[in-house]
Amino acid sequence: MDFGPHLMLAILEGAVLASVLALMASGLSLVFGVMRVVNIAHGEFYMLGAVLAWWVASFVGGAAVLGFIMALIIAPIIVGLIAAAADMTVLKYLKYDPERTIVATIGLLYIIQQVTLMTYGPDARPVVAPFNTRLALPWFEFVEGKFQMFWPWGLSITSYKLFVIVAAVVVLLGIWAMMTKSRIGLLMRATQLDSETAQAFGIPVERVYALVFGIGAALAALAGVLIVPIQQAHYLMGGDALLLSFIVVIIGGLGSLSGTLIAAVLIGMSDGIISVFFSPTLAKIIATLLVAFVLVFRPQGLMGSSNR
Repeated sequence: MDFGPHLMLAILEGAVLASVLALMASGLSLVFGVMRVVNIAHGEFYMLGAVLAWWVASFVGGAAVLGFIMALIIAPIIVGLIAAAADMTVLKYLKYDPERTIVATIGLLYIIQQVTLMTYGPDARPVVAPFNTRLALPWFEFVEGKFQMFWPWGLSITSYKLFVIVAAVVVLLGIWAMMTKSRIGLLMRATQLDSETAQAFGIPVERVYALVFGIGAALAALAGVLIVPIQQAHYLMGGDALLLSFIVVIIGGLGSLSGTLIAAVLIGMSDGIISVFFSPTLAKIIATLLVAFVLVFRPQGLMGSSNR
């Protein structure tokens, strides 16, 4: 395969990773932006979404489409409720102190991980994709003064991977609409700007925090459900996802959803292209170096404000 088609395939693979990263990192950024909480357990919510997707698909049985649809609905709801309960029973009583909440979410990380190990087991298990048609992709070349289309061997992508990209875009547009157009988004933004003033005006800040923490975890779980037909569910899969999410959030700007989306596309695309042409390890090294450069030359991130 020539360089051009090979690059196109790498970009499409990077777009799949960028879509999943954008969902997960948006949840992490939303929690920090509104609550000022660094959620170390965010990767385990992602893992829990993938594991619950396997449980639901196995329980439903029959057609893969039905099991996957049920997993898309049930897993994020369950994980969101678990996160909201953790907020109301732990973080609230720590008064959202930055240092103590970090320790608390580390403890939550190990609890979720070990409970998953005891119930789900150490094995990696796949979920069958609801549809997985391989679609051949065309390429164009300028030959003898005109464009010609041909179909390079091996240049293809599955319909499910395209679905992941579209689904992520739809969900992220829904999050944007919620934050900018709905009453719930208005309450979240008011709480983000000044929680004490918001509470003085009758906004139930503690309920808003529980809702935000639950939505952030549900987004991570949704990312886990979408990725599990591509990568198998495993109780340790949250670690790498958490690292990449932190890289995206730091580069984009802590608490900035727009910066998070830009950074997710940047990291996802670069990871896909570098992994295809060189190695996944080099892609992670470059992403880590990029974080170092951002912290040195623009500590607030690409879209973060300097007063954060």
